[in-house]
Amino acid sequence: MQLSKLVRPAQVLLWLGILAVSASAAAAPAKPATAIAAHSARSWSPPAHVVVVIEENKSFSTIIDNKHAPYLNQLARRGALFTDSHAITHPSEPNYLALFAGTTEGLRDDSCPHDYSGPNLASELLAKKLSFAIYSENLPETGFTGCGGNGGLYRRKHNPVVDFQGANVPASANRPFSDFPGDYSKLPTLVFVVPNMMNDMHDGTIAEGDAWLRQHLDGYVRWATRHDGLLIITWDESDASSFTNRIPIIIVGAGVKPGRHDEEINHYSVLRTLAEMYGIKPMGESAQALPIKGVFRY
Repeated sequence: MQLSKLVRPAQVLLWLGILAVSASAAAAPAKPATAIAAHSARSWSPPAHVVVVIEENKSFSTIIDNKHAPYLNQLARRGALFTDSHAITHPSEPNYLALFAGTTEGLRDDSCPHDYSGPNLASELLAKKLSFAIYSENLPETGFTGCGGNGGLYRRKHNPVVDFQGANVPASANRPFSDFPGDYSKLPTLVFVVPNMMNDMHDGTIAEGDAWLRQHLDGYVRWATRHDGLLIITWDESDASSFTNRIPIIIVGAGVKPGRHDEEINHYSVLRTLAEMYGIKPMGESAQALPIKGVFRY
């Protein structure tokens, strides 16, 4: 009986202590949502490198599940495949401008040359002390401004960067694909890769374009998953006869959630996403687009 009398007061004191701690915790003010969001925003860093490959004139149904594009479909299964993705217009050239500068500049054709001076992905990244380059296959030399080269394998209409060269983009950012480094850690922060007219599926076959990607970029893909890098593959536009202009867009690399995503996106969405990643001001029409959500693990 005496032991029981001793134990009961001790138990009461213990429970009183627990209740006091619980009451103190309940009385503490909740962390504001803005503070939580700010903490979340600071808890991740943008990708160390992003490579954006631009292919030519193929619709979603032409590429996805096509036996002649085994590598592309492998990447689509490994990464994020967008099933409701679209180009902005027809033909090619204004879509390249949309992806780079958030505007088609009113172009309705593939004419050349054009010179612009508005904000763009390169100028905004460079202003933040980050780096940018476009690597165009068969570009005759760094800074080349001609409308074509190497027997027509290179075409300026597929190079939006040169249209801003000399205004707010240095010639050094306009490079031949032969300069693409084998040491991927030496890549600029963000790069565009444009295969030539055969290897981008414009004049060549889907199988040729697929094989080119495997040969030239599979090394980067394997490296990127271990070194905080991303690969984005898009098409400038769908088949010219397509009213919906539905294209495949594939994102693969570090921090990407695999699967099919039915979020509706377009070139402006991709540009806005890149701007958000690196904290630069959205350009042109991309300011009205939503960044891609639910795909990245950060």
